[in-house]
Amino acid sequence: MSGTVSGTSPAGPRTRLSRERVLLGAVAVADAGGIESLTMRSLALELGVKPMAVYHYVANKEEILDGLVDIVFSKIDLPTVGGDWRAELGRRSGSARAVLRRHPWAIGLLESRTSPGPATLRHHDTVLGTLLAAGFSKELTAHAYALIDSYVYGFALQEAGLPFDGPETMAEVADSMTELFASGEYPHLGAMSTDYYLRPGYDFGNEFDFGLDLILDALAALRRS
Repeated sequence: MSGTVSGTSPAGPRTRLSRERVLLGAVAVADAGGIESLTMRSLALELGVKPMAVYHYVANKEEILDGLVDIVFSKIDLPTVGGDWRAELGRRSGSARAVLRRHPWAIGLLESRTSPGPATLRHHDTVLGTLLAAGFSKELTAHAYALIDSYVYGFALQEAGLPFDGPETMAEVADSMTELFASGEYPHLGAMSTDYYLRPGYDFGNEFDFGLDLILDALAALRRS
């Protein structure tokens, strides 16, 4: 349904709705409590309307999930077809990681939908076009896209699960982790932790560029051969 309608919240104020506002409200709910917290009731509460008002714009939760995936893909920088493929895919991969850091609930959703929206389709088409325009065969294009996204999504998932958020919060867990290695039972893990991982300035996030460069180096070599 097009246009907007006014919904009435339990407190009484009237709120102008649109499909875009409904989906942005769903993003806010998921950002605050994870995708499992997203229900028609929690979405209506976020929007300040009664649950039935939401159904003017989305038929069910599946349609909401399709819309959420499309919003996330729309936030990822698109590579430029015909540009320097390595630089373009490096920029796109870094952007994807940054978006997934802001919306970690989306990591398991991005490739799960069977009704992709225009932003999703445009994203996939542009990445494929960048590889094909750079001279990758169709087979190597498929390999490259799968490899790059497996790395990006996997890194984002691992990063989201860490008990710290960047070097600023590493000190909060350093003391308890150091105690585990005091016995000397895990000498290699202890040495790496005390001499490298737990030293000031170490940032797990810096591992992303190192790994991505290795992948792009390997793909460049395969492309030349």
